[in-house]
Amino acid sequence: MSNAAKGAKKKASAANDPKTAKVVVARNKKARHDYHIDATYEAGMSLTGTEVKSLRSGRASLVDGWVHIDGGEAWLEGVHIPEYVEGTWTNHTPRRKRKLLLHRAEIEKLSSKTREKGHTIVPLELYFLGGRAKVEIALARGKQEWDKRQTLREQQDTREAQRAMSLRRAR
Repeated sequence: MSNAAKGAKKKASAANDPKTAKVVVARNKKARHDYHIDATYEAGMSLTGTEVKSLRSGRASLVDGWVHIDGGEAWLEGVHIPEYVEGTWTNHTPRRKRKLLLHRAEIEKLSSKTREKGHTIVPLELYFLGGRAKVEIALARGKQEWDKRQTLREQQDTREAQRAMSLRRAR
């Protein structure tokens, strides 16, 4: 077996490995529509047991979520993780503050950028990676209404161009 074949086999097995597979729980599509994304970061989250079980059942909402930095720590707020159905009196509050696990340098960088006018930190995606709950956060700038319309127009134009090319290829 050649080295290229071994490498391809290794990549294929890594993609199917549940320990390294990325299992998306929730996406915030509205954030990409409402903001210009400057930089993205992957952060771990400090969760309770019932929150993890609720996430594993595939239920969460990032729509109203935001991140703020307080005292050198990053906190995720406004994210809705519903109560675990089979939970008891130990169940969690659905919209509680959750601590994000980031490196100190990343927190300081995000903190300095958010002090600038128009910048904020929003969650983009909530997922499991190697059995651990992660959230992808983004340093973002708000879009004006005309920016949103222009983005939609560009997306529509690219869709029409792709459609025309595929019809041309079909002939």
